[in-house]
Amino acid sequence: MKKIKSLFSWNRRQSRQLSDFANDICETIDALMDGRPPENFRPYEDSQVSKVQGRLLQYYDRMHEGQIQSERDRQTLQELVSDISHQVKTPIANVRMFANILEQHELSAQKQDEFLAAMSAQIDKLDFLMHSLIKMSRLETGTFLLHMEENSLYHTIAQAVNGIWARADMKNIQIDVDCDAHLNVIHDVKWTAEALENILDNAVKYTPAGGGIHISVRPWQFYTRIDITDTGIGIAPEHYHDIFKRFYKTPETSSEEGVGLGLYLARSIITRQKGYISVKSEPGKGSTFSVFLLKERHDH
Repeated sequence: MKKIKSLFSWNRRQSRQLSDFANDICETIDALMDGRPPENFRPYEDSQVSKVQGRLLQYYDRMHEGQIQSERDRQTLQELVSDISHQVKTPIANVRMFANILEQHELSAQKQDEFLAAMSAQIDKLDFLMHSLIKMSRLETGTFLLHMEENSLYHTIAQAVNGIWARADMKNIQIDVDCDAHLNVIHDVKWTAEALENILDNAVKYTPAGGGIHISVRPWQFYTRIDITDTGIGIAPEHYHDIFKRFYKTPETSSEEGVGLGLYLARSIITRQKGYISVKSEPGKGSTFSVFLLKERHDH
């Protein structure tokens, strides 16, 4: 009889403990579903309840972080769509206006040529924007491959300079390069040349006629440093961070041609290679963009 009573008592205790365990876990789940901390959570107790509660809280934190990231991604996408819409709106409106004028008015051959040239310029701007957006998309989604090999940095810089040489020559801007022709650095030639050309393009765009651009390369212990110095209009310190944002243009440069993606793409390209870009400038006294390429081989 004592054994039966003892067994009955043990069963009741087990049933009560199981019920308490279930109630505690249900309370924890209810609290997390309501977005509040569970009142009965005792993290420092060495019990099954606290262990399960701890796991539930970890799971909740991860899900909550995922929701926050999803909201950030949604906002980023909305901003991107808004930015793109703003960028394409003006050239499309201009093309439509020029087309209407050509259709509805009798114009001389000279005027027709002028309007057709203006339309062509706007179409070129749209084409440039689309190509820049494709590059940006590939960089942000990681759908491009880096070919990190030891190559001549001098040749990569020469490739970048060739891309802007004609525009610099039209403004009589002198470009000189101080780089060891035998210096080899591990980098992706195509994408690095693209990044350097974007920086050089900005330098040409915002340097007055007759100015100069100096490119110097210096090996450091862990990085190879490329300085691109111009005699342009300069950048105020409060804009150092902003100029690398997509579609950003400083108030001083808002009237210039361009979509504000060059420096954004340049930084994205260099960052993907585990390098970085810094800038030093002063309004009216030019700018120096420093590109740091990591010396050692690394995985991606």
